[in-house]
Amino acid sequence: MLLIVVTCFSQNKQVLYNLTSVPQSMMLNPGADFKYKYYFGVPMLSGFSFKVGSSGFSAYDLFANDGVDFNEKLRKVVYSTTRNDHAAINEQIELFNGGIKLGDWLENKGYLSFGLYQEFDFWSYMPKDPAILALDGNQNYIGKAFDLSDLSMKAEVLSVLHVGYHKNVSDNLIVGARGKIYFSGFNATSTQNSGYILTRPSNTTMYEQIVRSNLTLNTSGISKYIADDYDGDVASDVKKQLLFGGDMGLGFDLGFTYYPKKNTQITASILDVGFVRHSKDVENFTYKGYYKYEGINPGFSGNDDPDGVYSDFNESVKRDTLYNKYTTWRPVKLNASYQYSYGVNRDEDCVCEAGEKPYKNAVGAQLFIMSTPRLPITALTGFYQRNVSGKLQLKATYTLDSYSYTNIGLGLSARLGAFNMYFMGDNLLGYRDLSKANSLSVQFGFNFIFKDSNEPPNK
Repeated sequence: MLLIVVTCFSQNKQVLYNLTSVPQSMMLNPGADFKYKYYFGVPMLSGFSFKVGSSGFSAYDLFANDGVDFNEKLRKVVYSTTRNDHAAINEQIELFNGGIKLGDWLENKGYLSFGLYQEFDFWSYMPKDPAILALDGNQNYIGKAFDLSDLSMKAEVLSVLHVGYHKNVSDNLIVGARGKIYFSGFNATSTQNSGYILTRPSNTTMYEQIVRSNLTLNTSGISKYIADDYDGDVASDVKKQLLFGGDMGLGFDLGFTYYPKKNTQITASILDVGFVRHSKDVENFTYKGYYKYEGINPGFSGNDDPDGVYSDFNESVKRDTLYNKYTTWRPVKLNASYQYSYGVNRDEDCVCEAGEKPYKNAVGAQLFIMSTPRLPITALTGFYQRNVSGKLQLKATYTLDSYSYTNIGLGLSARLGAFNMYFMGDNLLGYRDLSKANSLSVQFGFNFIFKDSNEPPNK
């Protein structure tokens, strides 16, 4: 169960980043060059994204119908991965989203955006040492300390209410900021664990068996649903808990777009600098203590225990339940990009007021970094963007990340009158055999976008 658990966390959206014909690009950079008069998303359909991935193994490695015993496949996966390998699933749904230009186009008072989205985050590293101990025992590992800090995970379901503002502070610089209020409905966090399990030769007896444990699992918003006396309506209670009823936190995003030349663009953003304070329906499960046994093999039968080994162990390494408040920090994400545009676009339908310079083509690179409980996750993307017309934009990406070195993505943004639709996919080569893919993602949404009638059509 420790190995097969699928992990999820907020991930890179390199196809959407800086594709400013799509309003949702402002969620990745509040300082994006987006200048339509106003827009609003189709409720519940303006933005949907889903991503699944694993840096250490694929579903095929475990479940291929190749005649190999599952236990052998599992053992191979365990030994071929490292404690820093992880798997990932990310899901996000916009409940509503909108934006409006403040003042007319001459006054340039800035742009206001707002919305509410629901997100599910879950993180877990590969529990390398505990998995080896569970599979093979300690017989062949005398003297090895099995590291309990390999157990590291975080899970959360939350809603995020946000308000953003950006402004052209000069002809070539746009800056933006976004404030966020987090409403955490459910949380489970266990990231600060330590300890070990060690078997070593003894001078007086055959072996010494040592367990030093400092394990903690913090939870909020969960215990009432698993209590024996719970008699509420799960669907109704979950809805209330996610919509402003859970624990609260605060955060912010910052970003900018800078044009050193008309056809050269530099952008950067920092997202989700924030925290959630957990105080409602809190339970902390701890497993702490130190135990040492000298002999050949301690008997943990529990019932038939004349030497008191089992009771001694329970007294030394105590399991306890506490009710202490705790704070979790959101995963901070950094984006930076450089873009060079070329090929003058003479299309009469060019919607250049939407941040699209009068160029047909653009190439560039993007860097993504995200904080995790251990090592940061990084991704480097090269991209090509094509403005087919003022109503159709395409973007292709090639990304190097911890999941794949052959990650090819494609995005499309199209307008029909005021109606905007976008579709994006990542790691397209993996669709040839989904079971062998290390990562897959999809994004789509529908908006209504209205340009400023005061602006000339070919600005």
